[in-house]
Amino acid sequence: MSDEQKPTQAAETPLAAGGSRPAGRPKMMVDLDPSGQVTGREPDRAQRQFLDYAFYKLDPAFRRLPQVERDEIKAEFLAAAEGWVADAPAEKGLIQRSYSLVGVRGDVDFMLWRIAFDVRDFQEAQARLNRTRLMGYLTQPYNFVSMQKRSQYVNRVEGSGHGLEILPGQGKYLFIYPFIKTRPWYDLTPHSRQGMMDEHIYASGPFKGVRINTSYSYGIDDQEFVVSFDSDYPQEFVDLVHRLRYTEASNYTLRDTPMFTCVKKELAGVLEDLG
Repeated sequence: MSDEQKPTQAAETPLAAGGSRPAGRPKMMVDLDPSGQVTGREPDRAQRQFLDYAFYKLDPAFRRLPQVERDEIKAEFLAAAEGWVADAPAEKGLIQRSYSLVGVRGDVDFMLWRIAFDVRDFQEAQARLNRTRLMGYLTQPYNFVSMQKRSQYVNRVEGSGHGLEILPGQGKYLFIYPFIKTRPWYDLTPHSRQGMMDEHIYASGPFKGVRINTSYSYGIDDQEFVVSFDSDYPQEFVDLVHRLRYTEASNYTLRDTPMFTCVKKELAGVLEDLG
């Protein structure tokens, strides 16, 4: 799923007979000229949030160190990671959430979800960590960078992950994956794409316990989107993804892996999971 697969909180209802919209339905915010060739829109330079999903893997050699030394190293790392937010002025709007993947996925152990209005803040965050001893035992198998912007397919619903500011880390779990559409998707007419997305959004409507955060990576990372889903209910997310496999838009998915199941924890708890 991606921006084109917005679930929950903004579920659409089908068009009534004759193509009219049901009474009370919000006006759609649909961009029927995404290329800008007709309207000649000017570039948008408004401030937006950037997102960084940084995944880390621990070298088992760390676990062979004496317990006292391990505790010291983890405390140093914790102070450096938390200091990135604590030491910054509030107006910078830095956000960081931590997640453990120990026992859930073999190629990564934990993930730091960072949000900032300037990508250079991500460099500062990682530079702080690089100066710690623990980074000598850590690698980064994956790191996804993306940017938040309003969807061209769905309604603007306050607090539902569809706007220009996201509400990160609301659920006990975060499900994440990079996403790429096939090139034929962009050859479709805007009305064809919108019709498929109306179906997709309607199909996802019953899954109220899953909240999406969609972000865009065009030109700044390898994927086109990074999608993350906050939820307290993994079973509901599995059923949501299963249902969306049967929608027409899913035929235009080129890649939606790797997929990560992240368990939200305070960073101190995340580090304890490492050993």
